[in-house]
Amino acid sequence: MSDRHDVVPILAGVFRDHGFDGSSLAVISRCTGLGKGSLYHYFPRGKQEMAEAVFDDVELWFHHNVFEPLRHGDDAASTTHDMFEQTARYFRSNRLVCLFGAFTLGLERATFSSRVAAHFTQWIEALTPVLQRLGHGDSAAELAEEIVAGIQGALVLARAFDDATRFDRVLARLEASAARVSAGVHA
Repeated sequence: MSDRHDVVPILAGVFRDHGFDGSSLAVISRCTGLGKGSLYHYFPRGKQEMAEAVFDDVELWFHHNVFEPLRHGDDAASTTHDMFEQTARYFRSNRLVCLFGAFTLGLERATFSSRVAAHFTQWIEALTPVLQRLGHGDSAAELAEEIVAGIQGALVLARAFDDATRFDRVLARLEASAARVSAGVHA
């Protein structure tokens, strides 16, 4: 590995496969091919800093590919469609695991819960005005919350059944609910 940046995607895979608690330094060392000394060179605060670097990487991806396009997209329908496409692409490439969701399930919840909550809050807040422009009015914030929760639930179902098509079907239904506008309201 030439630098810290090269290690982060590998760390994401380790945390995805083993969880935070199950990702001991021995497991991380084996998976990255780096000794503990090199790991501490890149991440002086240890596993906590490694997880933070992974979160930074995920947040940056979502910022560029989901949140900013939602905030600045001109056409609400295509912006919403693109959000679902980017989200599906991201989670499919990560074996249908959401690290933010996974880090709220174990003992690490106390350590990372505010950061995870901030991520989901950003997503809901970025999606809400787009849904309002689609004609959902006062129910847009609730629908945005349902969509983000639905995506997370779809990930859990797909993993539990080892069936990615469940994820795809739920995302298609969520996208349809975003596009569907109450009778008499036009986007």
